[in-house]
Amino acid sequence: MTLSAEQAAKVGALLDLPAEAITLLQVVPYKGSLPTAVPTDPLIYRFYELVNVYGTTFKELIHEEFGDGIMSAIDFKMDLQREPNPAGDRVSITMSGKFLPYKTY
Repeated sequence: MTLSAEQAAKVGALLDLPAEAITLLQVVPYKGSLPTAVPTDPLIYRFYELVNVYGTTFKELIHEEFGDGIMSAIDFKMDLQREPNPAGDRVSITMSGKFLPYKTY
């Protein structure tokens, strides 16, 4: 959440923040934490690749099963497990997000 100049100044004074931090409190945040549009870290790039390759399939399957809507990334949980495998251990990631139907206004 972005603070107004007055709010940022009060928080800065309360927490004894430097001027640079007070300025940053007034900047509109953006979604995501990656420094580039296309990730350059090999592991994170594979997630990007998954969404690029299978994203439309995920969407169609969710819509087929639940109707038109999205999977929440706020009401969300994830489980990561190692799956032993003779050909090389596997990474198992289970994502569970609340289904939110599209709303009309």
